[in-house]
Amino acid sequence: MARIDSLLSIVVAQGANELRLGVDREPRMLASGAVRRLSLPATPEETLRDLLDGVLDPAHEQAMTAGRTDFVYDAPGLGAFHVTATRRPDGFDVVFVRGPAARAQAPVEMPAPARASAEAPSHGPESVAHGELAGLARLVAAAAAMRASDLHLADGQEPIARVDGALQPLRSGPAAVATLLGLDAAQQQRVVAGHAVDLGVDVEGVGRVRAHVFRTSHGLAAAIRMLPAQAPSLASLHMPVPLGDLVDFPHGLVIVGGATGSGKSTTLAALAQEALRRQSIALTTLEDPIEYALTPSDKSIVRRRQVGQDVPHFATGLRDALREDPDMLLVGEMRDPETIELVLTAAETGHLVLSSLHCRSAASAIERIVDAAGARGAQVRAQLAESLRVVVVQQLLPRAPRTPREQARGRLPVIEVLRVNHAVSSLIRDGKPAQIATALQSGRREGMLPLERCLADRVNAGEITLDDARAVANDGPTLEMYLAKPTQSPGGSQ
Repeated sequence: MARIDSLLSIVVAQGANELRLGVDREPRMLASGAVRRLSLPATPEETLRDLLDGVLDPAHEQAMTAGRTDFVYDAPGLGAFHVTATRRPDGFDVVFVRGPAARAQAPVEMPAPARASAEAPSHGPESVAHGELAGLARLVAAAAAMRASDLHLADGQEPIARVDGALQPLRSGPAAVATLLGLDAAQQQRVVAGHAVDLGVDVEGVGRVRAHVFRTSHGLAAAIRMLPAQAPSLASLHMPVPLGDLVDFPHGLVIVGGATGSGKSTTLAALAQEALRRQSIALTTLEDPIEYALTPSDKSIVRRRQVGQDVPHFATGLRDALREDPDMLLVGEMRDPETIELVLTAAETGHLVLSSLHCRSAASAIERIVDAAGARGAQVRAQLAESLRVVVVQQLLPRAPRTPREQARGRLPVIEVLRVNHAVSSLIRDGKPAQIATALQSGRREGMLPLERCLADRVNAGEITLDDARAVANDGPTLEMYLAKPTQSPGGSQ
């Protein structure tokens, strides 16, 4: 599905028949010449080309160099659009017009109705009234067309999208959160009482979104995470070093760490999909909520369980999983001492476990796990020393602009990779996490990568700015040292 389909679905839903796009121009929607409301910011060329991927092919590009090209685009589920692409000195314009045949078959409502289902609040499952949420679907489609990662709603306020880490208003009119999300009376009462509600919403043609609804001093609010339908490939993540071998361990624990919004779940999903592609395995996942779709090969199977819906808690699901003959476990988050204990047990008993953890560095990931164990800290250090294989900690930074006028170009991951060799295992067992930084710096030949080296390599390659690198470095002097002596990270493209 082309990204432009998200905008075309809005055209259909609004009864319009024309969509006009242009480089550095605001998109416009018309119905028989009358302008309809479509409040989106001006579209940079890279964003516009991203929207038109799969529509404007090389032949059309070649024809457009002569000034103009006309062709028909058949949008799945939406019908045929006559497309005119016109070159201009500072960019190009594209106009989509629905023909009579397309108008006859166009649905009246959103062709991609959103359906809500309860996800996993901390106390247990919620029930949600199923229904078509066309208003939410239009907002999600508009946010997806902007390449947003998140959508923020609040009662009486304009919706706001997060694009490449920056907030941008959608200007679609004030939101009414309970109405947009179709909350029933019980859910509204729970949120008003100060408890959060988590929902999963499928928007056909756009993907799945996760909504976290909560109360503020000004009314209800919701944070909505955009979740592409399919798990990405590892290669598409543009990691600075190869990570495909992380799924080749016969057993043990692989941790992907980082802050909220750093792409941990995306990397975990890509690793799981890589394992399904490479190997003949039974994969069991425990997620809160289920996010990316995983596609098994003809020699693999996937069993997915959603916490709060298919199983009450991570710990319960882990106990069950050990009796379900898995080769690999994907645990969405190590969030409490009981879950951590069971994850370590699974890793020790012949399973490869992939999981995420909120942390800032590889050393802090180990400290968090040990601290969560309390009085059992010494035992957990011993378990980690034996079962931990790799810790990857990541952040997402904006791509550096190629010209002073260029707008956002997306984000790139910067990562720290700790591979547990004999020396690192001894440091973990002896409770010396402060010395792990030294092991990272000396472990390049074994595939280790300190965050500061990764930042320096990205800066020297012109991929991120120096200011952004300095803002996220854990050790400023070490970053300056690597910048002064540029070296290439181990590995290469995935």
